[in-house]
Parts: sequence; C-alpha cells; structure tokens
Amino acid sequence: MPTLYVENVPAELYEALRERARQNRKSVAAEVVSLLEQNIPTAAELKSREEFFQRIKRLQNRRQRTSTPFPSTEQMQREDRAR
Repeated sequence: MPTLYVENVPAELYEALRERARQNRKSVAAEVVSLLEQNIPTAAELKSREEFFQRIKRLQNRRQRTSTPFPSTEQMQREDRAR
C-alpha cells in the first residue's frame, strides 16, 4: 500500500483534523484516509455514477414518451379552480 506524506499543513487545519479524529476515535492518519475515501471518487465509483446517470436519463425519456390516461397536475388544478 502506498504511503502519503503531506507537508506544510496549516496548524488550524491540523488541529481541526486531530479533533475530528478524536471524535471518531481514530488516529489522524486513519481519519485522513476516511476523508479521502469519502471525497475522492475512484475510477470504479465514477463508472458507477455514470451508469446510474444513464439509467436515470433512460427512465426520464421513457416516462416522457408514455402518454397516460390521467390528466397532468396543471390540468387537475385548472379543473378544480373552474368549479
């Protein structure tokens, strides 16, 4: 496993990181790895997101092409106001 060294971390940032690690009962190094995992997507995560986005687009397109026997919400509101 690769090792990452970070130099010139501002004192205020390091103290915030150390406090966060203490609250999560982790070492500073473990907290940094946890933050990186949460905020830096891997290639597999990016691929998964792209596939999810494509599925959503397909569902939206399919829904728009389908005509339903039900009126739209705007039509229902107009009918209700006309009463």
